[in-house]
Amino acid sequence: MALEVVRAGVRTTVQDLGRPGFAHLGVPRSGAADAGALRLANRLAGNSIDAAGLEILLGGVRLRATRAVTLAVTGAPCQIMVGDRFCDPGLPLAVPAGALVTIGPAVAGLRVYLAVGGGITVPQVLGSRSTDTLSGLGPDPVRDGDVLPIGPVTALPPGVDIAPYPPPAGSLRLRVWLGPRDDWFTSSALATLFAAEYRVSAETDRVGARLTGPALTRAVEGELPSEGLVLGAIQVPADGQPLIFLADHPTTGGYPVVGVVDPGDVDLLGQARPGTPVSFINARR
Repeated sequence: MALEVVRAGVRTTVQDLGRPGFAHLGVPRSGAADAGALRLANRLAGNSIDAAGLEILLGGVRLRATRAVTLAVTGAPCQIMVGDRFCDPGLPLAVPAGALVTIGPAVAGLRVYLAVGGGITVPQVLGSRSTDTLSGLGPDPVRDGDVLPIGPVTALPPGVDIAPYPPPAGSLRLRVWLGPRDDWFTSSALATLFAAEYRVSAETDRVGARLTGPALTRAVEGELPSEGLVLGAIQVPADGQPLIFLADHPTTGGYPVVGVVDPGDVDLLGQARPGTPVSFINARR
């Protein structure tokens, strides 16, 4: 079984839950930018939650299945058609052999997730099928004409009427754990971090979400030796504008990290379009 890619859209990649555990080798985690949406799509398609699916930036994709399959679409809301039939997101969708599946433009958020029963079984690299856009590990981004292999179905899709999942938020309020380099910033800078409103800039991708807003001033001058980075780390370059690292972040960096976004909130950034307001709250309070 396979999915034939008729139209790949702006940027579509194969993603699972990533390849954690290799940071000491300089290999990023990667994986779905909105991991919760991919987990839900896999459950609806009858897969294990770590099966590989498609991460579709802003929609606009057409696929054809070579055999009858079950699909599920989650994440950014969009119009879905199977043949000439309109379908709902967040439900298992029965797709007959040869039918054209159309994923329309996302009306909110950034990333649509599509899971297929059996999962997409491109070759694994270090235990994952994820495309890492920073290091180049994993499969190439999906292109028109690609044929994506599908694994054997191991379970039936669940019998559900609806699977609620929060839509992309119009504004974000993110919990932050200060450190490890919050002592590199003035007390007024830390107060600004938790009082000001920032916005997601157009310079945002799977590597990180750049924010624009009040600059964070340093209390310590000079350079910092490169040190380890984690998902959600808020690095502050010389211009004082925060940069929040996402799925394809590097494993080390030389700018101070003022804090780390709580892991439970990182998925929200995976759906944040440029211009989305962002504010922070101290997770320790």
